[in-house]
Amino acid sequence: MARLHNFSAGPALLPLSVVEEVRDNLVDFEGSGLGAMEYSHRSKRFDAVVASAQERLHRLLGLADDQEVLFVHGGAKSQFYFIPMNLLNGGQATYLDTGVWAKLAEVEANRYGTANVPFSSAQWNYNRVPEAGEWGALPDGTAYLHYTSNNTVAGTQYQYTPESGDVPLICDMSSDILSRKIDGSAYDLIYAGAQKNLGPSGLCVVVVRKGLLERCSPDLPPMLSYKVYSQKGSMYNTPNTWAIYVMERVLAWIEEQGLDAVEARNIAQATRLYDAIDATDFWQGRAELGSRSHMNPTFSTGTPELDTEFWQWAEQGGLVGLKGHRSLGGLRASMYNAQTDVAVDALISAMQEFERTRG
Repeated sequence: MARLHNFSAGPALLPLSVVEEVRDNLVDFEGSGLGAMEYSHRSKRFDAVVASAQERLHRLLGLADDQEVLFVHGGAKSQFYFIPMNLLNGGQATYLDTGVWAKLAEVEANRYGTANVPFSSAQWNYNRVPEAGEWGALPDGTAYLHYTSNNTVAGTQYQYTPESGDVPLICDMSSDILSRKIDGSAYDLIYAGAQKNLGPSGLCVVVVRKGLLERCSPDLPPMLSYKVYSQKGSMYNTPNTWAIYVMERVLAWIEEQGLDAVEARNIAQATRLYDAIDATDFWQGRAELGSRSHMNPTFSTGTPELDTEFWQWAEQGGLVGLKGHRSLGGLRASMYNAQTDVAVDALISAMQEFERTRG
């Protein structure tokens, strides 16, 4: 059976070579006699998987020695309250509001202190991110600056790293982590749900500055404490061993490809699609030019009925996941690291054919 062209925002497409490898190891992990999902999280074999995943993340993100990689239960939404619960302690933090997920993170922060929001693109229906420094000076006593690097719903993305001075910098990188080279050492905390560029759902990667752990509230339940995750090597209880194993294989695939090559392919694919959107008046890009996402291009025909007709028609041709998020409608083509040139070309051809027959 032919595989579909998957443009889902997540859980997303995985590299086919990784899917085939983990399929085989599900039954017999590297000839050991047990499947990869059956090994104890306390076993030497799984210890090696965890260590390899952490080492690969250190290399690929360019982390410093004082940064630690944790594997935390659940997705990024859990981190919306983990972060203020651990680090805010009734104080104030600054949140940049550029979309649905940034807004939800801000809402959770207000349960544990005060979230100042000096910039929000809500008034522009989240069609852009701020220019560097547009949020102004951070107030004295700010516990951290939080932003979302790529906004899957609106299709916007920061093309720079915000400056926070002496204030800890925190980033939700769920939807563009390892899609491009960054200086990971510039961040005090990074978190990313795995189900877009890293692997299966049910796992969140957290990179934290070790010094920040000393600020964690001492009165938290152990399962909600970064300090406990660190002290127990992310093994306070049984983690999602399958997701960690698959992620390690995806990280190996990224290293084999080379992050420069991955970034170049992502940019080339997004450029081809945006060029097709901009080529005629039939298609309309949603995000401002300087804020367009390489991961989640969003667009529309201009009418909800025609948008629906397109994604339903495209599904019949094997292109799935093009329906826009329910909060904004329209169309969205998610193109994470594993997206293929064949799929992108098929989408562009479908758009051209749809315009020819409906335009």
